[in-house]
Amino acid sequence: MSEPDDARDTSPEPRGRFQRLADSELFSPVQWRRRVLFWSGAVLVGLAAVGFAQAADFVFGLFHAVVTHSRWWAFVITPLMFALLAWLTQGALKPTRGSGIPQAIAALKVEDEGFRQSLLSLRVAIGKMTLTLAALLGGASVGREGPTVHVGAGLLYSLGRRFGFADSAAAGRFILAGSAAGLAAAFNTPLAGVVFAIEEMSGAFEHRMSGILLTAVIIAGVVSLGILGNYAYFGRMDIGLPLGKAWWAVLATGLICGLAGGLFARLILPHDHGVRGFIGRLRGRQPVIFAACCGLALVLLSQLTHTGLYGTGYAQARAILEGHTDTTVGFGVLKFFGNIASFWAGIPGGIFSPALAVGAGLGNNISALVPGADASAVVLLAMAAYLSGVTQAPLTATVISMELTANQQMAIPIMATCLLARAASSLLCRKPVYRALADRLIESYEQEVAQRKAQEDNESEADAETIVEDPATPIPPESREPT
Repeated sequence: MSEPDDARDTSPEPRGRFQRLADSELFSPVQWRRRVLFWSGAVLVGLAAVGFAQAADFVFGLFHAVVTHSRWWAFVITPLMFALLAWLTQGALKPTRGSGIPQAIAALKVEDEGFRQSLLSLRVAIGKMTLTLAALLGGASVGREGPTVHVGAGLLYSLGRRFGFADSAAAGRFILAGSAAGLAAAFNTPLAGVVFAIEEMSGAFEHRMSGILLTAVIIAGVVSLGILGNYAYFGRMDIGLPLGKAWWAVLATGLICGLAGGLFARLILPHDHGVRGFIGRLRGRQPVIFAACCGLALVLLSQLTHTGLYGTGYAQARAILEGHTDTTVGFGVLKFFGNIASFWAGIPGGIFSPALAVGAGLGNNISALVPGADASAVVLLAMAAYLSGVTQAPLTATVISMELTANQQMAIPIMATCLLARAASSLLCRKPVYRALADRLIESYEQEVAQRKAQEDNESEADAETIVEDPATPIPPESREPT
């Protein structure tokens, strides 16, 4: 039995089909404006990454040409450049120090506009690229991939903020997508960019963010691909690791390189006590002189090698991978200390590429202990293991290592090695290095906010305690001023 007409639903009629389509996420003008901004920003990140890479190769080529002519020039150029960079990064350009990935992570965690602006402004992004190029011009043992992540995050964040997406949630999405696009374009590793965003940057993955993140990574990768062509960072390596005795290489590289990566991470993290506390106090008293001494230490260590420890270490790592190299037997250990000297100096520059170079050097040594395995396969495992040990991000290290060499045969051995290396690294460094450095930035910001609030409270209390003369109370004769 049907209801009477007056008992039926009297709610307004459904909106028209076109109105519903206009309000849907697929056709929403606001959503499309955001998508266009993401895509435009991804193009900018891709162009910036390619330009940055080519400029980095050029400036380091200049330094390499000079020291090849006479290696003694490094004793002048490197310490002076380290000192200059330490001086330049004392004030407003302080956020340009180091890798840049901790700055992006900290900005993602803290939903404060002023804090994010101080870390990711266009001035900081431009300064990051310029000063990292200066570091490479001076021969510093640093990479450009971390700075590219920082620049990518800054470009997309500034673009979103400029066009009205300044609320905390929207800004966070721009930062995350920019970071992923930066890594993808820097290494030409799109899948690694996505994994890096999930594992290292956010620690979680918002479902609605997946399409935006993927398109940003794809577009940045396409820009790099269109300009530089379809290439693998270390060339295409047709190597494998058969089952059997060769799998001892997984155990050896995972343990040795994982522990080495954990030691490196522990040494570069600030601390109040021990050797790291002493280094921190020394750098705090005389930052410019300390940086010059770090530059001198890098030059002295480089004298023990045939090729030097300067720059990213890309050429040495590739030569070791390909099996034709004249690098010193102890290159991996020396590069390890060269990276520490460069990081302790507090100058701009990343640790991704230098970490791969250390891993390659250590793998060259470990391959002699595993005669049943292909030497190049052992080197690739060691590179992945050391990177996993430093970052404690095994998925990112696995995907990067596979994409850098366009090698799928080694997927399972690399994954097993990276997981083992991450476990070994955690014995020496409990917290992943990028997150630990980001937490230090956040702690400094929170202390600054607390001090500012305490100062304001003290001023308020002082104002409240000011004695106001009651006009009804007569002033004693002895305290009256003469007229």
